Amino acid sequence: MSVSAETLASIALAAGREIMRIYGTDFAVETKLDASLLTEADGLAEALILARLAQAEPDLQVIAEEAVAGGSVPEHGSRFALVDPLDGTKEFVAKNGEFTVNIAIIEHGRPVMGVVYAPALHRLFVAESPLHAWQSKAAPDGTVPKQRNRLRIRPAPKNGLTAVASKSHRSPETDTWLAKYPVHEITGAGSALKFCLVAAGEADVYPRLGRTMEWDTAAGQAVVEAAGGRVLTLDHTPLLYGKRARGYDNPDFVVYGDVTPL
Repeated sequence: MSVSAETLASIALAAGREIMRIYGTDFAVETKLDASLLTEADGLAEALILARLAQAEPDLQVIAEEAVAGGSVPEHGSRFALVDPLDGTKEFVAKNGEFTVNIAIIEHGRPVMGVVYAPALHRLFVAESPLHAWQSKAAPDGTVPKQRNRLRIRPAPKNGLTAVASKSHRSPETDTWLAKYPVHEITGAGSALKFCLVAAGEADVYPRLGRTMEWDTAAGQAVVEAAGGRVLTLDHTPLLYGKRARGYDNPDFVVYGDVTPL
């Protein structure tokens, strides 16, 4: 029994409800050993996701951010899941709404299914397969929406590209990289939403020069690739998953819409 994209979406929506319950309170914030932030919402959402995934696909091994931080890194085969229960904790703490729930299924190093849900923005992005992705406004009752709009990258605008950059991690190296392209506008966004803006045709390119972890990026990569985009390292090779030897972190990469890598 394999988990379906519908089930992944349902799980993400349920985790989003847990997150929003905490979001409306005066929650405490801790700092982890790697200097990243942690709130009660991270742990509650991850516990829910892990329990629901275990029900849906009992044999599925899951690499989840908070579990890994606690020392739990299960052995896995060619098929496994990556989970970031609250991507963009800085945005969550700042209460700007740009945080997401990320769940992805990996097969042979590639993200083949994924969900990115921004509960404060009511935006749900789902990659059902490597060839089909959709977005929808999340339903108030938490059910998976039936009204869906297919995601496709847009043709590169003739008046210049829109680049999306991290609000929390933009660097001088990023600006140097962007200078090679005819960029008309740079817009900021938090969390995995940056992938989804390219997938939705709201931006054209997203360079990420700096450390990320696999659970940060896998769901967003599934969505943007299913919408026709590409996620490549700086040597123009696909960003792959299951990099256990390097601790599941990623090299620098770029998300391309209708943009030719230089």
